[in-house]
Amino acid sequence: MTVATNRADRVLLYNISWEQFENLLKDLGEHRAARVAYDDGTLEIMTPLPEHEYYKEVISIAVQDIAEEIELNYESLGSTTWKRESRMAGVEPDNCFYFQNVDAIRGRLDLDLRRDPPPDLALEIDITSKSLNRFPIYACLGIPELWCYDSGEFKIYHLQGSEYIEVEKSLVFPNLPIRELPKLIEQHRAAGRLAIRRAVRQWVREITRGI
Repeated sequence: MTVATNRADRVLLYNISWEQFENLLKDLGEHRAARVAYDDGTLEIMTPLPEHEYYKEVISIAVQDIAEEIELNYESLGSTTWKRESRMAGVEPDNCFYFQNVDAIRGRLDLDLRRDPPPDLALEIDITSKSLNRFPIYACLGIPELWCYDSGEFKIYHLQGSEYIEVEKSLVFPNLPIRELPKLIEQHRAAGRLAIRRAVRQWVREITRGI
């Protein structure tokens, strides 16, 4: 094992076997603040900062509010550990959702990518601050859409082949200008979480009224 980076909020380790990765997940347990990402022997362990957690929560809740406004069924599975030993890849997103494949997993708690579809959407906050590139990991897991928020910048990516391509529209919400979400959040952030939720729902109503 080689330690490449050791900062207050993250540790990057090299030469970690899959067995060591699995054992570390067991040792860390489910109830923890730290999150991990693993790519072919390289492991990153991160402890999210308050700003990161704020945007993770507010964008995640916005996704749920949007889905409820347009009556689109979904499941939110938070920072579930998704992994594929055959691809030597594993990651814990800031949040993840099922929309298109929700019927295949509804009500189940034993999901396994060896037999089940991956989440339809994953959320990553402050992706450039992470030492380990998440994009190849998500590609190995087959997650079709990523939303990445970083310092006020919001980008949408679709998986095409083995790479992610930046796009303007979401597969999940194709009729909504999703990239406007950060601006909407900032406009109402000082007024608190309830004001943001009301603004998001009103935004959806105004747009869908004209469709």
